[in-house]
Amino acid sequence: MEKHDRHAILADRVFDGRSWHRHAAVLIEQGRIRGLAAWGDVPSDWPQHRLPANSILAPGFIDLQVNGGGGVLLNDDPTPDAMRAIAQAHRRFGTTACLPTLITDTREQTQVAIAAAREAAGHDGVLGLHLEGPFISPARPGVHRPDRISQATMDDLDWLAELGSAGTSLITLAPECVPKGFIRQLANAGVRVSAGHSEASADILLNAIDEGLTGVTHLFNAMPPLAGRAPGIVGTALAEPRLTAGLIVDGIHVDPISVRAAFAAKGADGIALVTDAMPSVGASIDKFELMGRTIRLQNGRLTAEDGTLAGAHLDMASAVRNAVNLARIPLEDALRAASFTPARFLGLEHERGVLQPGARADLVALTPELTVIETWLGG
Repeated sequence: MEKHDRHAILADRVFDGRSWHRHAAVLIEQGRIRGLAAWGDVPSDWPQHRLPANSILAPGFIDLQVNGGGGVLLNDDPTPDAMRAIAQAHRRFGTTACLPTLITDTREQTQVAIAAAREAAGHDGVLGLHLEGPFISPARPGVHRPDRISQATMDDLDWLAELGSAGTSLITLAPECVPKGFIRQLANAGVRVSAGHSEASADILLNAIDEGLTGVTHLFNAMPPLAGRAPGIVGTALAEPRLTAGLIVDGIHVDPISVRAAFAAKGADGIALVTDAMPSVGASIDKFELMGRTIRLQNGRLTAEDGTLAGAHLDMASAVRNAVNLARIPLEDALRAASFTPARFLGLEHERGVLQPGARADLVALTPELTVIETWLGG
């Protein structure tokens, strides 16, 4: 079936990003959604693709943090081809759009990645680039190389502002490690800014929000825990509606009860499921090199030699499934956190993450057990 043909996809259950429709069809024309209709109202001259009984049709997943996939690691190969390969590797898991992610690296490598994203963005499911670093806290490096962590100066804006023209892009930084006004200028340049790998106090984070910071990267990880008299990033993220919090739901990074607490505090509109995926996803490998360190996959956990978690062996369909099965999140909330919420965080909520007239026909079909049947990119 050509993606530009008029056609209809029929499912027992359709989630449009907001609500459920029983025995509904998604009408697709020229790669866009024409509308939703009851099975009996599909135009007779439109080809129909009927999904198996009890299938679910939903907006395609959007991953804000994906370091690699299919054996490819962006830090090893920050090129347009590598970005497309990562997006392709995740497509069979329902991901129709993503931000390939470069963790803390040299300025030269970072600038190469920005240039690559400017070329790749807007095509083949690549939305832009997520720079996770280098302006993070040395006290919370995670698996990032300490010798490549930098203290930001206002001069760094001269080259970093190029990220604003690389599709829809994001930078994770520690607000306490950048000068006053730094976040404001990035936000004014069109870059989404998220707090992560940070020990920022609530006051510092609130000031960053006032400057334009709108996200928190992998909530609960690489940041101090919530305390009654020291809410820090976690407490502020849970309480502050202006923040969207990314969450790695693999049963390893965050306890399912903490996942449920985050959803209870913020709702699905404030939580974006992310994978933090590494090259092992979609590939038959159990080890790889990351910035000179050997990372091994064992029992679903990726770790360096010292036991430090090194990203996740996780795809978006599994994240949705884990949210439902491990954390007991309602399915519609898990689906929304995997599609509409990240789309809205990026300012793309009219284009992606919803099944509404005019939106891109990026869809995923799931079994009742939430495994992927099929993924459509632009119909």
